[in-house]
Amino acid sequence: MRDTDVELRGESLKGRHILLGVTGGIAAVDTVRLARELRRHSAEVTVIMTPSAQEIITPLAVRWASQGEVITDWDGDLSGLSNFDAVLVTPATRNIMASFIHGLMNGPLLMALSAARGRDTPIMMVPSMHNDLANDPVTEDLVMQCVKSGVRILWGSEEEGKRKTPNHEETVAKLANLVNQNSTSVVVTLGATRSAIDDVRYVQNTSSGRTGYLIADDLFRHGMDVTCVSGVTTVDCPNWLPLEIKCPEPDEMLAELKALTKDNINVWIHAAAVLDYVITEPVEGKIASLQGQLDIQLQEGAKHIMELKELCKGSTRIGFKLESGIKQKDLVHRALAQIETSGMNATIANRIEDYGKEDKPRGWLVDSHGAHFILEKESDMCSAIRSVIENNR
Repeated sequence: MRDTDVELRGESLKGRHILLGVTGGIAAVDTVRLARELRRHSAEVTVIMTPSAQEIITPLAVRWASQGEVITDWDGDLSGLSNFDAVLVTPATRNIMASFIHGLMNGPLLMALSAARGRDTPIMMVPSMHNDLANDPVTEDLVMQCVKSGVRILWGSEEEGKRKTPNHEETVAKLANLVNQNSTSVVVTLGATRSAIDDVRYVQNTSSGRTGYLIADDLFRHGMDVTCVSGVTTVDCPNWLPLEIKCPEPDEMLAELKALTKDNINVWIHAAAVLDYVITEPVEGKIASLQGQLDIQLQEGAKHIMELKELCKGSTRIGFKLESGIKQKDLVHRALAQIETSGMNATIANRIEDYGKEDKPRGWLVDSHGAHFILEKESDMCSAIRSVIENNR
């Protein structure tokens, strides 16, 4: 890999030409990270730097990061300033927002923004400023006018008396969602569920939630409205995903899912590891230690995918089937049985002994016709899920 290369992490911006505008806020120092992150998700990047931005970071560094044209003045090639799929301005100073609202044209970036507004091209601005400036009523008015003009404003968190820009991963994820925005609503269940033995002990499945978050992130970047309904997880939810509902108990999760069916969800991804057996009568308090053998009564729990079968009728549903110690043909057969009994459109089937091994596939996609396809990598799994969604619209 060359020094200028990046490792591809997704295709949410494939075929998209992004104009990255950099103005004179100190957060311009993050431009290198941001440009490379855009490329990691397959974007083609052109950069316009204002004169004040060039006092903070050099065009040479930005050209290295973007591997695209860097326009610094009117003497650049300005013929294509309207041929972009989106404009991302970060950091966005109050001056650039005011100039945009009032139609000023004192630089190539403002010309590009005006052209984008005229063509209804998605625009995202990421302000970065001290709290006293951010809280100025004039700033608030400018932000509201930008929003009315169709601009997506992305504020970062308050730290050290400043409204800082979000990190480059969050910015690119939200830009991809904006560029690819569509009306598809998705619920992804993920993580493990648990059933209490007493007030401090649980019976719990093994699941980190990583696969579910990976799928949710991919669908979000492809413009969908994603809700995560998560059990117990050992990895964090990406902070750019719009909604996460935590439900560690199986019955609690099922109740939330039933409530969500009233929202006419288009797609359901059932990736959670839901307990098949739960504790019948948890003990109040804590069972004392050193009491010898402990007998625990288990009863069969509600099968979520069956409970939701009729409630989700008409929606696209994709299940997960994890098995161990069986042959591939038996794995496919069990996945197909899940599809037929639960009303799924497809199932991602895998074996626990294959997980994480380079010489083993990530799983198999089994559709309602019994056809099955090898998913070599996690990216293949995400692509396959999007294909199922697209084919069932």
